[in-house]
Formats: sequence, structure tokens, C-alpha cells
Amino acid sequence: MTISTWTLDKAHSEIEFSIRHMMISRVKGAFRDFDAKIEADPADLSTANIQFTIDIASIDTGNEDRDNHLRSADFFEVEKYPTLTFASTNIEKQGDDYAVTGEVSMHGVTKTETFIVTSGGVVKDPMSGAQKAGFSVEGKVKRSDYGLTWNAPLETGGVLVSDEVKITMEIQASKAE
Repeated sequence: MTISTWTLDKAHSEIEFSIRHMMISRVKGAFRDFDAKIEADPADLSTANIQFTIDIASIDTGNEDRDNHLRSADFFEVEKYPTLTFASTNIEKQGDDYAVTGEVSMHGVTKTETFIVTSGGVVKDPMSGAQKAGFSVEGKVKRSDYGLTWNAPLETGGVLVSDEVKITMEIQASKAE
């Protein structure tokens, strides 16, 4: 294959996160509104150009009160900082996976982060006839690196919300004609 433009298939893609709560369990959530620009050869991602934009207001943890708190000035401050973006700067093959490094911009701060991407391959969609590519993504960020420092101490030690946030994505994209 050669480098082509790929369009995000939102119906078959998801961006999720999890964070330790009260140091004893994990709370999971997702962003429901996001888009991507992908220029890649799915057989060799090392030359890809990958850009993501996430609408922070679309955060969904299954609890409306918690979601509203996360949208507030205590956390994401979505009225001032409505989006989270990622733009790849370097991609290195590591065995069957790729280390995708790029600039993450969130809450007015830009930091370099690396995510591990596994290609699920390319197939022809029997319904549409379009070429489809799939990718699984895993990574971690420290929310304090982006100025997201709200917390509450626990009487038993530790804090209410951990600093480390685990991120997972399942991405399916269609080759643009």
C-alpha cells in the first residue's frame, strides 16, 4: 500500500480513559465527540501523519454530576479550553507495534506524549466495499502535567483522584476515495 488519506469511522471507534478513585478502584469514562485526520500506509505506520481533536464537553463517565464537575474549572474548564488535540511528530516501529509520539494540547498546555499503537490490519467492508483499517491505542498521561490538579486528601492517606490517567482507543478508519 501507499500513503492514503483515511476518514475516521466514528460508529466503530472509541476513546476511553480510566483513573484510580479513592486509591481502591478505577473509574472509566469516554469522550463521545472526536475526529481525526490520518494520512498513512496501514502496512507501515512509520511515515504516517496522525491528528486527533476531542471535544472535551463530550466527556461521559455515566454520572452526570461527575461529568459536570469534570467540565468545570476544577478540571477541564471546557468553556475556556474546549478541545484536546494530538498531532504526531515521530513514529517508530517496535516489533508488531508502533510508538507514536506527538504533541498533546489540553487545558492550555502542550506536552510530548507517546502512545503504543497496534494495527488490526486492513479489510474490505462487505457492506460498503470500502477499505477499512483498524488500530488499538494505549497510553498514559499525568493530569498534573496539564494543570489538572484538583484533588481531595483521604483520611486513610492518599488522594481521591490519581494523577495517572490510562487512555485506550479503538480506531477504525475508511480509505478516502
